[in-house]
Amino acid sequence: MHLEFPIFMALRSIGQKILLVVGLAASVGMTVSLWAYSLAQEKGMREQNERSMTQTVESVIKGLQSVMLAGDADIAQAFSDRLKTVEGAQDFRILRVDGTEAFRDNQTIRAVNQYKGEEAFPERDEEQIVPVLPKDSPDLLRAGTSEKPVPLYTAAGPDGKPSMTMLAPIMTTRGCKKCHGDETRLLGFIKFSVTLAALEHDIAEANQRAVALIVASLLLTLIFTAAILRRSVSQPIARVTEAMRRAAGGDLNSRAVAGGSDEVAQMASSFNTMTASLKHAYDGMQREQDKLTTIIRSAKEAIIVADATDRVTLVNPSAETLLGKSIQQIKHGSFIDILDDTDLMTRLLDDPDGSPEIIRRGELILSAQASRINADDGHLAGSAALIRDITIEKNLEEELRKLSTTDALTSLFNRRFLDDTLTKELARAQRYGHPLSILMLDVDHFKKFNDRHGHEMGDRVLKAVAGAMRETLRQQDFPCRYGGEEFLAILPETSGPGAFNAAERLRQAIAALNVEGLSVTTSIGCASFPDIMADSADNLIECADGALYTAKERGRNRCAVAAAAILDKSEVGA
Repeated sequence: MHLEFPIFMALRSIGQKILLVVGLAASVGMTVSLWAYSLAQEKGMREQNERSMTQTVESVIKGLQSVMLAGDADIAQAFSDRLKTVEGAQDFRILRVDGTEAFRDNQTIRAVNQYKGEEAFPERDEEQIVPVLPKDSPDLLRAGTSEKPVPLYTAAGPDGKPSMTMLAPIMTTRGCKKCHGDETRLLGFIKFSVTLAALEHDIAEANQRAVALIVASLLLTLIFTAAILRRSVSQPIARVTEAMRRAAGGDLNSRAVAGGSDEVAQMASSFNTMTASLKHAYDGMQREQDKLTTIIRSAKEAIIVADATDRVTLVNPSAETLLGKSIQQIKHGSFIDILDDTDLMTRLLDDPDGSPEIIRRGELILSAQASRINADDGHLAGSAALIRDITIEKNLEEELRKLSTTDALTSLFNRRFLDDTLTKELARAQRYGHPLSILMLDVDHFKKFNDRHGHEMGDRVLKAVAGAMRETLRQQDFPCRYGGEEFLAILPETSGPGAFNAAERLRQAIAALNVEGLSVTTSIGCASFPDIMADSADNLIECADGALYTAKERGRNRCAVAAAAILDKSEVGA
């Protein structure tokens, strides 16, 4: 059957006929392509928007987990507040599983502290319960059940324009179980809402550009059919291939240039869409990495991260200061050797609770923690160590300890320390049958001396007596101020004769003092266990006090012992 069309038959030139056929075919094909391209472009842009939002909330979840695993709950609240200032976001919040906003009250802090059995995190001074979604919201149930981000589209958002919300569940990781337990599967949600006005505008512009491109391509096809046939295949393919090569080399800004709407042009367009998506995702990841890098590099704590082979991959500047090593030295060594103590690192890594240990490096006192990090599928992903400088804290603790046990005037141990130590030493002597002695001494005529020369001179005399006690007694002895002008020395592992000899040396040392031209003498009473079977520290002190008064009654500046066995020897004076 032979079909003849008047307009076709009117054309005499085969070129014109080909051009007409090509034009008709191109018109039909380009119209269909425009429709398909518009749909694909719209779908692709919406899917890209969902992927971008998914990547954003996943980055936020990872950042939040990093902050919480480091124990910085106060930073987590600031992190949550900052999400609300993200440009382009209608709503960006961290929710609990019941739909209320997280980090606004003390509900989770109390639950964690109760689970851990200690005040691991201080409670906030101000609390506020901010409901965002109903507890029984189907969206929360769907997101929690699916365990992956769920996109929600709204025809009219808060501003009356279409919007999209990405509701992403925050699932429990291995590190989270230290605070939330093994039974907790879902910790909360990230709610990220954006307006779709910009996306709809972009889709409309893309459609307009596509229409303009189709019309221009059709005109060019009708006028330059031969040229287009020659250049529409080989040259575009070459350009796309070159763009792919540059992208493979890391240049994500590379774009494939190809006009028209044929297969090659579609391939170029798809390639450009793909590279644009990758570039957007990469930029987002880079921004998150920059944030994390800023936090790590500015941290005063040393942070060291290694891969699964214990090769150190990240070291912040504080590690150089605290460990006394350069970053190059730390990276060139193994993670297990960063503290120069393999056994210590092994113990830290094997501790399931991640408890810190106190170590000394030179003049620094450090708190070191280390743990293995497992991926979601359970395989070892790497290791991390956190090292804090607690020198000031420990020095302050030591200073406070000294202040609580030291007499302010003489710098000897105070009465509180005396009572505790003598009780412990007597109990130890009774348990093991070891000897224990005490010396109780009093400055002779101190009241008259104090009244005549003044309290300041009296204080200097007491300091001089204290100095003589420190210089004369052994290092393992405990020189204490009993009260006023009375002193008491605890002599562990010392029998009666040894205590008397120590008392006599002390008495002579004090008698040899010259305090601004004044002489000082003391009377000393000795009491020893088991010569005296004292059943308490007070009993032993009473015996030494009785011997002291015996020495005073016998003329002062002498030693006396409470034990009858050496009573004659005790009557020695200078």
